[in-house]
Amino acid sequence: MKKTIFTIGLMMCIAAGASAQETTTPNPVNPNAPKFKFVTEEIDYGTIEHNADGNREFKFTNVGKEPLIITNAAGSCGCTVPTAPKEPIKPGESAVIKVHYATDRVGHFDKTVTLTSNADTPSKVLKITGTVKPDPTPDPATAPATTPTPVEPKK
Repeated sequence: MKKTIFTIGLMMCIAAGASAQETTTPNPVNPNAPKFKFVTEEIDYGTIEHNADGNREFKFTNVGKEPLIITNAAGSCGCTVPTAPKEPIKPGESAVIKVHYATDRVGHFDKTVTLTSNADTPSKVLKITGTVKPDPTPDPATAPATTPTPVEPKK
């Protein structure tokens, strides 16, 4: 008898839990939402000199029907610093995302810039890649010390 009551109680709990499950419906897509259209979403710096100009620009147009507002632009590390427009970009207008990469870091790099906005895709990732050559002139502070030539004593 106890097992039957326990089983019935357990089934009622399961049924109540199942009926309490929320069904989520995706937010409807706004057909008028702002929309990015980039000339390119990846910039390849190629092979550049040490301490070369690290500034580049991602050009885009708002091809949506409402103003585009960029609320945040973040680099994937401290060596990648993006700057986005603060004012809304009206439909049909173009603008740029400026990116500065610190080219004092030698070697290959593969970094991202993440934009947060009110666009139809709220998060957009842009990419920069390249290779910074080593400095051809060694820093005297880090150059290996040379051993002085021994001087023979005077006779």
